[in-house]
Amino acid sequence: MDTGTHPIDFGGTPPRARPLDVRWIHGSPSAKHNTDPDIQVHAYDEHTFVLRQNKAVHYEAPFLFLLCGEERAVLIDTGATESAEFFPLRRVVDATLADWLDRHPRDGYELLVLHTHGHGDHVAGDGQFADRPRTTVVSAEPAVAWRYFGFDADPEAVARVDLGGRVLECLATPGHHEAAVTYYDPPTGLLLTGDTVYPGRLYIQDVPAFTRSMDRLIEFADRRPVTHVLGCHIEMTTEPGVDYPVRTTYQPDEPPLQLTPAHLRRIRDALGDLGDDGSRRAHSDFVLCPHD
Repeated sequence: MDTGTHPIDFGGTPPRARPLDVRWIHGSPSAKHNTDPDIQVHAYDEHTFVLRQNKAVHYEAPFLFLLCGEERAVLIDTGATESAEFFPLRRVVDATLADWLDRHPRDGYELLVLHTHGHGDHVAGDGQFADRPRTTVVSAEPAVAWRYFGFDADPEAVARVDLGGRVLECLATPGHHEAAVTYYDPPTGLLLTGDTVYPGRLYIQDVPAFTRSMDRLIEFADRRPVTHVLGCHIEMTTEPGVDYPVRTTYQPDEPPLQLTPAHLRRIRDALGDLGDDGSRRAHSDFVLCPHD
């Protein structure tokens, strides 16, 4: 492929854990006094961006991920707000990609939109990309997503999404949601776990499925260099075992977003302590919330 510039080397050396000591936008005492951007963009490295939605726009304040390859970028999740006026996701993504293409020019660059799962706070912005040129939006609906990844034929498969020199490994990890997907990015070592693993309330729709998914993630991470485990929310406080109330729009004492592979085992061990009453179980940096 003639890109007009030197190819990007996404492989060859083991990934290294870059610092993530980011002060994420975390809301304001009142929406009237909010001065944060609608979307925060943090460049994890030259080709990898972590976005967070403003809590004044939506209390869920989900994280989204934009990864650039040689031929296309992938946006993983589209946030909690449909309106481009209040949540200008496409504009921010377009500006981020335009800046990246200024440094790495190539013709016909594409965008792929995928999801960690189909809950509303992860798919609301899909419509902003419906008419975007050279863009493919893969619905998070189970039948569509599973067919795209090939999980309809083999739910235990490790699907691969090639961005051009940068190939994501994708796993079906149901339990929180029937069509939950976890993404591993070999160049960075980032394991993107959606709402399956993050510092907050881990809502479990299907406990046996969630347990199998945790077993699979542990086995997967044992065989690969994982630098950070990144989910899509922060709901804990810096006080161990204490989470912010649901619908909180100001979280001044958030812990870091990033967890470690060791947390996968801690969550798996904690699943063994769940009772039959469906009550929540608080641990130092996550809360298990089983429900039907």
